Amino acid sequence: MAGNTADKIQGGVLGWVDARFPLSQLWNEHLAQYYAPKNFNFWYYFGSLALLVLVIQIVTGIFLTMFFKPDAELAFASVEYIMRDVEWGWLIRYMHSTGASFFFVVVYLHMFRALLYGSYKKPRELIWIFGVLIYIVLMAEAFAGYLLPWGQMSYWGAQVIVNLFATIPYIGPELVTWIRGDFLLSDATLTRFFALHVIALPLVLLLLIVAHIIALHEVGSNNPDGVEIKANKDENGIPRDGIRFHPYYTVKDLVGVGVFLIAFFAVVFFAPEMGGLFLKPANMIPADPLVTPDLIPPVWYFTSFYSILRAVPDPFLGVVAMGAAVTILFFVPWIDQNPVKSIRYRSVAHKLNLTVFVVTFVVLGYLGLQQVTTLYGELTLRFGVMYFLFFWLLWFHSRERSVVFSLASFVVLVGIYSLYDYTRFDPANAQLLFTAWLLPTAYLFVTMVVPVFARNLGVDRPVPERVTA
Repeated sequence: MAGNTADKIQGGVLGWVDARFPLSQLWNEHLAQYYAPKNFNFWYYFGSLALLVLVIQIVTGIFLTMFFKPDAELAFASVEYIMRDVEWGWLIRYMHSTGASFFFVVVYLHMFRALLYGSYKKPRELIWIFGVLIYIVLMAEAFAGYLLPWGQMSYWGAQVIVNLFATIPYIGPELVTWIRGDFLLSDATLTRFFALHVIALPLVLLLLIVAHIIALHEVGSNNPDGVEIKANKDENGIPRDGIRFHPYYTVKDLVGVGVFLIAFFAVVFFAPEMGGLFLKPANMIPADPLVTPDLIPPVWYFTSFYSILRAVPDPFLGVVAMGAAVTILFFVPWIDQNPVKSIRYRSVAHKLNLTVFVVTFVVLGYLGLQQVTTLYGELTLRFGVMYFLFFWLLWFHSRERSVVFSLASFVVLVGIYSLYDYTRFDPANAQLLFTAWLLPTAYLFVTMVVPVFARNLGVDRPVPERVTA
């Protein structure tokens, strides 16, 4: 860790520090002499923006904890005190609540970029795994923070989520009591969730982010072409298609930061509740265990997985399906075995599959915010099936498949959910059942069967040896 003596800062306070701490080495390895691909585009803003939102959340969170009372009798009133009596308290609270949603916006876009350009593939599997762990911890952090205002939606949302653990065989009821710290949601529950939100989960989140960045800089950044720039170096060992991260990308990221902050503060000042998506109207009412809201949806960034939970009639199997929907993300680097990384050179069938996945995720999010009806229930089930079919098709499109295997797979998959439909057939809803059945069937037909006969739809394009503009 001593680094190159010639690279060390000479003289002054920084020189004194550098002689005792690897300041210049860290600066060079992770910024000044870290070579990133020269063809980064719009999608590569969101990693640095996620760090920006993290800083916003930490700073505003520190100020909020100065006035918040983690007490079931005082929590709601303390939030109102922050909003009404603390100088600039309303701004700090709105920045924190808006930051929670913007955190998930940039994280979702960051993950989508990884799916676009295959940033989860060898040698970046560990980066992806750290990223999924960050996503899970972030969901836990957001849920713990959602409980703290102790409003109606905080109380009943926590009631629903915590009770999910009761479906686990044998240990469920005892586990729920342990999580709550009591036999019902109470002051003990609020106190422990406050500790999780303010201390435990942020520490885990920071450690994972550091590991994520270290892993990234160890193997190097991916790029929109999916070409490894380390494979083509000059006589000095510098990638020919790389440029220093600082100052080139630090300056570029500042432009993204400026645009992001304009959008961020536009929401903070003009639409902090975002029509009930960011802050629920029911959460402006103190928690009342005797009054159950008509609808208890989670915050928008949980609703896609909440839809999958609701789509399964059996409570335990619903929890399993929801858990599987998140857990399967860990295995994406091994599910997609295609050597071509970037979507620029992947087949039309793969591009269609990814497009349908994005639409599916958004629709599931919308359905999770709605009251359960026959129509919405059926659509939730079908789009939930399509969510998992995406990962099957990701593996299916990893290489060229034979006609027999493609057709047989199509028949088997359609037969599985058709058999389930047969067990719940009702003449009164036959038309709805059939129409909904067409959704995943058409999805599979277009992405699996059509490329069998139109081979150009399932063939990847050649990847260039060096990155393009």
